[in-house]
Amino acid sequence: MSSNWLRPVADTGLMISPVGFGTVKLGRNEQVKYPTAFDIPDDAKARELLALARDLGINLLDTAPAYGTSEERLGSLIKGQRDHWVICTKVGEEFENGQSRFDFTPEHIRFSIERSLKRLKTDYLDMVLVHSDGNDCDILERYGCLEVLNDLKKAGLIRATGMSTKTVDGGIRTLQQADCAMVTWNLNEQGEKAVLDYAAQQGKSILVKKALASGHLVTGSDPVQQSMDFVFGHPGVTSAILGTINPTHMRQNIIAAQWASLVNG
Repeated sequence: MSSNWLRPVADTGLMISPVGFGTVKLGRNEQVKYPTAFDIPDDAKARELLALARDLGINLLDTAPAYGTSEERLGSLIKGQRDHWVICTKVGEEFENGQSRFDFTPEHIRFSIERSLKRLKTDYLDMVLVHSDGNDCDILERYGCLEVLNDLKKAGLIRATGMSTKTVDGGIRTLQQADCAMVTWNLNEQGEKAVLDYAAQQGKSILVKKALASGHLVTGSDPVQQSMDFVFGHPGVTSAILGTINPTHMRQNIIAAQWASLVNG
């Protein structure tokens, strides 16, 4: 895949594919919002998925401490390939004993970053997002999360900062302080459009979560292509995070996204 396929993350110098491989299913299958249960792939299957994603032009991996063993597994699975991958991880949410808990204190953020570096076996993180519990603005105001991440960016540990948000106000405030926001944007959920509009106007980046509505797709002759056409029809979208562990679905999703991003690019 040519470099023309890649898109910039604000003004950070990072270039990412319009599709990112979401890796929650590599590390966690408890308390997840998917329509059907699934088994976590073993190492051989996980390596095949990563190789397929790479062959199809994907360079973005999305992970998080809250994704069970995802970070630790990726650290081993991509050994020797670090320069190829742009790794996006998160801070703020922990998943322990089958339950999520949140800690947005500066102390925990710094601890979480150090732990992610060790788990991923790397000395820098490309993108780090605050993993919001839904109270976006309160988190930003009370804990100064983005200031902490921006300090770590200045120190060279992070290349791009942002927040996985759930509100319009939180998304816009994030983009005012950071490089990108991760928002929900699909045929069923369009309430955060103002955040995408702001990103397009200000030269910031948007990562889309739930681009395929977490598997709850609308019906139609080609719902995947329809969804990708919608997602990439907005100029604010930089990349859509897709988390399938089915190789056939991965190929179909990426081809649909390639077509939609080229048509709308």
